[in-house]
Amino acid sequence: MAGAIDLSALKKPASAAAGGAAAGPSGGVEVTEANLEAEVLVRSSQVPVVVLLWSPRSDASVQLGDALASLAAADGGKWSLATVNVDVVPRVAQMFGVQAIPTVVALGGGQPLSSFQGMQPPEQLRGWIDSLLNATAGKLSGGGAGEDPEQVDPELAQARAHLDAGDFDAARAAYQAILDARPNDSEAKGAVRQISFLQRASAHRPDAVAAADAAPDDIDAVFAAADVEILQQNIAAAFDRLIALFKRKTDDDRTKVRTRLVELFDLFDPADPEVIAGRRKLANALY
Repeated sequence: MAGAIDLSALKKPASAAAGGAAAGPSGGVEVTEANLEAEVLVRSSQVPVVVLLWSPRSDASVQLGDALASLAAADGGKWSLATVNVDVVPRVAQMFGVQAIPTVVALGGGQPLSSFQGMQPPEQLRGWIDSLLNATAGKLSGGGAGEDPEQVDPELAQARAHLDAGDFDAARAAYQAILDARPNDSEAKGAVRQISFLQRASAHRPDAVAAADAAPDDIDAVFAAADVEILQQNIAAAFDRLIALFKRKTDDDRTKVRTRLVELFDLFDPADPEVIAGRRKLANALY
């Protein structure tokens, strides 16, 4: 996402979707941490994906989900509806930076295109969807009637299947094998970086930011806090934290911090404004 890494699943059993909740929206794919990559990111490269972040505690959430499901059915696959129960998969909701429910985010090609909060009248929903379809017309790889099916590389398909199953070790190994054979494969290159980051970042203690605030010169604590801030989409805060540490360190420690910063920059589109600002601040700190 703009201002955050392309969303990817975190390793957690798919059974985390606990039972017993109130009935949810009547349509759409239920997103878990295991299928987020396939159902949101990969799918959004083919057709627009509308993500509804909802809760069974909110009647408006369910009503909005039903309205969106009706529109998706009427449009016959021109776009995909995905639903995120924020009570069941809070880390996914956190990745989207959701602050209120219901929230709707539209993605195309792994990037956010538009969003809104709260219930909307049917005619406004229809207009919003039409605007989304117009904005992505001819820019994504699938979804059009009569188009030839995309030829999928079997090695990439296997790597994606591991991601869908939540097996990140196998997915990373599969993508790395592709990268070893084809060093310029952009999907494999990005997947290896992002899976490595997400495995590392999701393992940090919940109070990592507070721990780093209490020990601002502890490299490991600051590294952990920056990872967590990126997961929370506090990108500028993560970069600034590391740049401040870089300024206070010398020699090998300084190199270590700079290496971590560059690694985090590489998770994003180089044209992302926060990456550009971060690189500029790092350059100023070097001289």
